[in-house]
Amino acid sequence: MKLFKTWLIAAALAAPFSVVQAAEVKIGFVSIAKILQSAPQAEAASKRLEQEFAPRQKALVEAQKSLRRQEEKLSKDGAVMGDSQRRSLESDIRNQARELKRTGDEFREDFNLRRNEELGKFQKQVLEVINNVAKEEGFDLVVNDGAALYASPQVDVTEKVLKRLTSK
Repeated sequence: MKLFKTWLIAAALAAPFSVVQAAEVKIGFVSIAKILQSAPQAEAASKRLEQEFAPRQKALVEAQKSLRRQEEKLSKDGAVMGDSQRRSLESDIRNQARELKRTGDEFREDFNLRRNEELGKFQKQVLEVINNVAKEEGFDLVVNDGAALYASPQVDVTEKVLKRLTSK
């Protein structure tokens, strides 16, 4: 009985090693950060966003300048203004500040939505290319820079993915 238990324990300890030896696993690594920095699609998306939102951003900057001018006028001339004139200017400043905040919040929200939309399209392209490279090269598993602490250059397929993205 004791011999049987010893044999069972030895078999249980040896089993994981035999499974690992039997299955050769090919693992690859992709740096998503490098792809986001280097892929032409990411740069093109950034330029599209910039062109789309530049007019609104310019209008926001102009509104901020106008508000600053009004505040400077109040601080400079407020002491010599009539009471009703000063209150009117203060009210205008509050209204402009409120409107500027609302407009700025809308701008940021719209920009973030569009950026996420563009990023989603790009991520879909990147994932498709990574999957194609993995299948063609026979990888069993491909991890990204968020899932790996270390990856040797031998398993890094980032450049292959970038070449494919550049050719699209």
